[in-house]
Amino acid sequence: MTSAAPTLTLPGDPPGGRRAAWVWGIGVAVYFVAIIFRTSLGVAGLDAADRFDVNASALSTFSILQLLVYAGMQIPVGLMVDRLGTKRVLTLGVVLFTLGQLGFALSPSYGMALASRALLGCGDAMTFISVLRLGARWFPARRGPLIGQVAALFGMAGNLVSTLLIARALHGFGWTATFVGSSLAGVVVLVLLLLFLKDHPEGHEPPPVEHAGAAYVRKQIAASWREPGTRLGMWVHFTTQFPAMVFLLLWGMPFLVEAQGLSRGTAGELLTLVVLSNMVVGLVYGQVIARHHAARAPLALGTVAMTALLWATTIFYPGGHAPMWLLITLCVVLGSCGPASMIGFDFGRPANPPERQGTASGIVNMGGFVASMTTLFAVGVLLDVTGDNYRIAFASVFVLEAFGVVQILRLHASATHRERDHHVVSRVEAVHVPA
Repeated sequence: MTSAAPTLTLPGDPPGGRRAAWVWGIGVAVYFVAIIFRTSLGVAGLDAADRFDVNASALSTFSILQLLVYAGMQIPVGLMVDRLGTKRVLTLGVVLFTLGQLGFALSPSYGMALASRALLGCGDAMTFISVLRLGARWFPARRGPLIGQVAALFGMAGNLVSTLLIARALHGFGWTATFVGSSLAGVVVLVLLLLFLKDHPEGHEPPPVEHAGAAYVRKQIAASWREPGTRLGMWVHFTTQFPAMVFLLLWGMPFLVEAQGLSRGTAGELLTLVVLSNMVVGLVYGQVIARHHAARAPLALGTVAMTALLWATTIFYPGGHAPMWLLITLCVVLGSCGPASMIGFDFGRPANPPERQGTASGIVNMGGFVASMTTLFAVGVLLDVTGDNYRIAFASVFVLEAFGVVQILRLHASATHRERDHHVVSRVEAVHVPA
């Protein structure tokens, strides 16, 4: 493994510190609530099927539509963040995902519930890219990998709230009270956001950028896409994130209860294990990548390999049910998928200048959610066609993993060479900028 990544501080690098942590923490709190709302369906899937009287394909449509909106919004949101700033975009996002969660609570029909999840997905789409941009504006560039992983860690804490509190509240208080009560969290973070969040510290205002309407939009997207690092980041995100997303967002609970014969309580504990593993692995991956930039691709590909191995071993285990030790191991390994997907942003970020960070992050972030949406749909359809054969349905995961790995291997060399060139230019500019 190569030596530690350079810790060069470029001119104009923000200083970080306590105030940066406070402001960035507000953005992370918004993301935390968005994740609670996004993943609440994962523990309510069986309840939703009963409430709206739908089959597996229709149930998967909730998550597919939510992710379709999320993925489709990534590039527009990136452009919005670059142009309007973090605070405005986050404010709009909070309003939309709170209305979506409230609407889901009160929907009397399947159609209205679908519309509410789409609205939630639209608001959710505006959070993570904004939080990444906020971190880049308030912390030195060398902190980027760790800041990204910590943001994802707090997002997974929101997932933990879903698997622990929302699941219990559903059975204790019922559908409407649970989802209406949870929507109040959106009101709380909206107040904090409006009162205390700032786009950047004093003295570190971004340089003015000329926006020329549609021509500017096309230029931003084209310039970001031309960078091999952006495309590599997207495929890393595509390949690593979706198995855990599919498991946590919708199909993990039905698989563990219906295919593996576990109680809802035990299944919920295994979903919680995925989240806890994610939080621990995220801190480890962030520290490793901050010190050894060359570890990015091996960590991503290693995560894909381990996930595929455990996934195959579990679904094709001889006999009716996989043993508990194997299910536990699978959930621990699935916990590494989220941190591995964050590596995609560590390829996209150094490949693009500050004025394109939002756009590039949007392209990267779109990858995993397109893969998740595709797999959610495939699993639902295959379950209906095969009479709830989870072995066949869950095997669809391997198709997307194989395709993504091919793309990663194809782009890695050109992306790393390009990044090395960017770094040399940055060092030269840093040397020649007067004090």
